[in-house]
Amino acid sequence: MKYVVVLGDGMADEPLQELGGRTPLSYADTPALDKIAKKSEIGMVKTVPEGMAPGSDTANLSVLGYDPKQYYSGRSPLEALSIGVPMKDTDVALRCNIVTISDDDVPFEEKIILDHSSGEISTEDCAVLLDAVKAELEKDPWHFYLGTSYRHCLIWENGQVVSLTPPHDVLGQVIGSHLPENAALRDMMKKSYEILKDHPLNAERKKRGLHPANCCWFWGAGTRPALDLFEEKFGKKGMMISAVDLLKGIAVGAGMDVAHVEGANGGLDTNYEGKMQAAFDALTTGGYDFAYIHVEAPDEMGHQGSVEKKVKAIENLDKRIIGPLFEKLKAQKEDFRMLVLPDHPTPIALRTHTSAEVPWLLYDSTKEECRDWNYNEAEGILSGNYVAHGHELMKYFLQQSGQDRRYEQ
Repeated sequence: MKYVVVLGDGMADEPLQELGGRTPLSYADTPALDKIAKKSEIGMVKTVPEGMAPGSDTANLSVLGYDPKQYYSGRSPLEALSIGVPMKDTDVALRCNIVTISDDDVPFEEKIILDHSSGEISTEDCAVLLDAVKAELEKDPWHFYLGTSYRHCLIWENGQVVSLTPPHDVLGQVIGSHLPENAALRDMMKKSYEILKDHPLNAERKKRGLHPANCCWFWGAGTRPALDLFEEKFGKKGMMISAVDLLKGIAVGAGMDVAHVEGANGGLDTNYEGKMQAAFDALTTGGYDFAYIHVEAPDEMGHQGSVEKKVKAIENLDKRIIGPLFEKLKAQKEDFRMLVLPDHPTPIALRTHTSAEVPWLLYDSTKEECRDWNYNEAEGILSGNYVAHGHELMKYFLQQSGQDRRYEQ
């Protein structure tokens, strides 16, 4: 038996007036999911434990079978693992987003955060800007490390885990009340704006109609994580396929291998076909039992507040990953299970994550049964099939639990 998870980050949503009262998932043209759902189990799962922030960190840990209340030590340390940062036990890692804030002539604290991703800036452009920041701000105990696109890392030697606000939670808001209470972090953010606002690369970006990447934003502080090895925990050799450092870091911490897919960038134009092929190769010729395909695009489009692009991201996921992978695995005539779900909702109306339950679909090539349902939030609820603790779903998916959830009320 082979196992594959296809995770559409932030894919779940709320009914939208623009879509006739439907969610992007129920509105999107998804022929593969429509077909597979008729032969699958569907249900709802609570991926974010009560009292924890609804991030892709906690939620993906949960989907992978790790109870966030036991294993979570912060978001940025997981990303630091991915990019090879040599973290000591006394270090604190922070995410360093390069964001866009308004460049109007008002005090720094009165500026507005416009874009948490600087228009999904390329890693190449961000490398130039981060070098400019490092030249003036990097000194003990602060050390910057380049990540992917707008997502980078700041290591604070002998630091403190301080409470910080994710930038995507406060889009369109005045930044003053959301800045760090820690004076050193707040001062570095302010200085980063002075360094970047007139940088030649940003001047060029503005000429091209792109958002300037003009400020560092720190968040997601945490200490070095300690995850049990996935293969020891579940008895499956796993491959992670993602463009996002967070997911790669979870994989590194869990002892999973990470696929490199050329052109996978976390955006709407990511290399869907390359991700699909990497999973297929891992499961059929690579010696892997388990593949986890993570697609960031639905989440990014939710943060942007674009209904059209979020629907498109879901359609791309269906037609360019789920459909082709399903057919290729069927043609192998080898038993497989496929789990499709989001990690958390990223509602268009809010442009940030919520802790609401998300719909899941589980196909088993050995148990095809005729079902009269589609895969979406509303029908997931109507199924009556509810998993209250997200980390338990992986054990069920991998057939390591005697409980049959199909009829759990």
